[in-house]
Amino acid sequence: MPPPARPLPPELRTGPPRVLLVMAHPRPDSFCAALADAYAQGAAAAGAELRRLDLQALVFEPDVLVPAPQDQALEPDLAEATRLVAWAEHLVFVFPTWWGTMPARLKGFLDRVLVPGFAFADRDDGEGWDRLLTGRTAHLVTTMDTPPWVHRWIYRAPGLNALDRATLGFCGVAPVRRTVFGPVKDSSAAQRTSWLEEVRRSGLALRDGALTAAERRRRRLAAWVASFRLQFHPMAWAAYALGALGAVASGVSFNASVFVLGFACLFFLELATVFTNDRFDYDSDVLNRHHGPFTGGSRVLVDGSISLDGLQAATMLALGLFAASTLALAVLVPPLPALPLLGILAVLALGYTVPPLQLCWRGLGELDVGVTHSLGVVLCGWVFQGGSFNDPWPWLVALPLFLAILPAIVLSGIPDHDADRAVGKGTLAVRFGPGAAVVIAEAATLAAALAAVLVLPALLGRGILAATLVLVVPYALFQVVRLERYRRRGLAPRRIDGLMAVALTYILWFVALPLAWVA
Repeated sequence: MPPPARPLPPELRTGPPRVLLVMAHPRPDSFCAALADAYAQGAAAAGAELRRLDLQALVFEPDVLVPAPQDQALEPDLAEATRLVAWAEHLVFVFPTWWGTMPARLKGFLDRVLVPGFAFADRDDGEGWDRLLTGRTAHLVTTMDTPPWVHRWIYRAPGLNALDRATLGFCGVAPVRRTVFGPVKDSSAAQRTSWLEEVRRSGLALRDGALTAAERRRRRLAAWVASFRLQFHPMAWAAYALGALGAVASGVSFNASVFVLGFACLFFLELATVFTNDRFDYDSDVLNRHHGPFTGGSRVLVDGSISLDGLQAATMLALGLFAASTLALAVLVPPLPALPLLGILAVLALGYTVPPLQLCWRGLGELDVGVTHSLGVVLCGWVFQGGSFNDPWPWLVALPLFLAILPAIVLSGIPDHDADRAVGKGTLAVRFGPGAAVVIAEAATLAAALAAVLVLPALLGRGILAATLVLVVPYALFQVVRLERYRRRGLAPRRIDGLMAVALTYILWFVALPLAWVA
C-alpha cells in the first residue's frame, strides 16, 4: 500500500476529526468494550465521523512470517484496517494493560499494519527514517489492576511509552494523549460509571478538534518559533554589539536607546529574511531529504504547520516593524549614514532569495551572508553609536569575521546540493561541486585565522595576539582537519550537522575575542 496522504496539522484543523477507534480487548463484554462504546457515543455527539475496529472480531495472522513485514500479504480485514488508518486523522486505542504492556492481539495488529512503506520509510542514505503518519493524533485509553501511580512512577509505564513513543511517535503520530483507569478489580460501580462518563466527555471534546485550545496554541507558537530560526540570530547580535562597543571604546558616549532600537531593526530584518527564504526556497526545501537544524529552511511551509498566507502576513509585519524601528532610530541618530546603511543592508538581506536579485541562486549568496553578518552589522553598531563611517576600525575588525563566516555558509550548501541543483539554485556547492565547496571552506578557515593574527593586534593591542595564537589558530587547524577527513571519505550529499556545528562555533571566536578586548 502506498504511503497515506498527510492531513493538515491538527492545530490548523477546525471541527471534529475523522476518528478510527480500535477496541483491543479480546473479550467483547469487557469493561474496555464499554469504554469504547462511551467514547464512540461522545464522538458521535460531537459530530465526528467515526469508524471502529474490534480486534477480537478480525481474522488475521498476528505474526510476521517473512523477513520484510511489508511483503506479507494482508488479509481482507487487515487491508481494510490499513485503509482506515490512512483515512483517519485521530486514532483511539482502548486496551487493557497486562503485564505492563498491551495485549498480544494489539501487538500483532500493529506489527502487521504499521509496516515500512506505509507507516514509515527507511532512508537509503542512512539518515534515519521518514515518518509517514504525520498530521495524525492519538488517544490511548487503558485499564489496569495496578495502581496507576505505581505503573507510572515505579514501572515507568512501559507499555504506554512503547505505543506512544516507539510506535506511534516513530511513525509521526503526535501528540498522543493518555488516559489510565485503575485498579479496575477493586473499583465500585459508581467509579466505573464515572470513568465511562470521563471517556464519553473525551469523545465529546472532539467537536473542537483533537487538540485542546492550549495544545493548539502551544503547537502554533512552536511553529512560529521554529520559523524564526533563532539559532542563527546570536551571531549577528554579537557582531552588532562588537561594533557598538568598539565605537564607545573610541571615545563616543554609549546610547542605550539607540542600541536597543538598532537591535530591533536588525532583529525584524532578520525575521523578514528567514521568512522570505522559506517562501522562495520552497521548491528546493520540498525536495531536500538532507535537511537539518542548520540547512534546508525551517520546514514550516513544507510540513504545513504555517500556511503561505500566514508566512506572507508575518513577512509584511516584520518589514513594517523594521521600517518603524528604522524611523524611530532616525529620530535619535544622524540619518546619514545610518538610513542608507540600513537600506543597503535590507536590500542585501532580502535579496538573498527574493527576486529579482536572488543572490543565492546566482552563486553570490555565500558572499552576501558573509558581508551582511559581518561588516553590515558591525557597521550598524558602530555608526548608530556615533562612530565615523570612514573610520577603518569597523571595516578591519569585520574582515576576519567575514572570512570565518564563509566556511559555514559554503558548507550549508552541501546537504542541499541535490535539491538546489534540481530547481536551478546556483549555490557554490552546485556550481563547483561539493568537493570544491569543501576546499573553499578550508581556504576561508585558514584565511580567517591569518587575518585575525595580522589585523586584530593592530586594532585591539598586542595582548590579543597570544589569545588568537592559542585559541583561534589551533581551532582553525582542527576545522581544516575535520573538513579534509570529510572530503576524503566521499562527498555524497548528506546531513553534516557535526561539521556545521564546528564551523558555526569557529565564528564565535571572531566575535568573542574582540568583544572581550573592547568591553
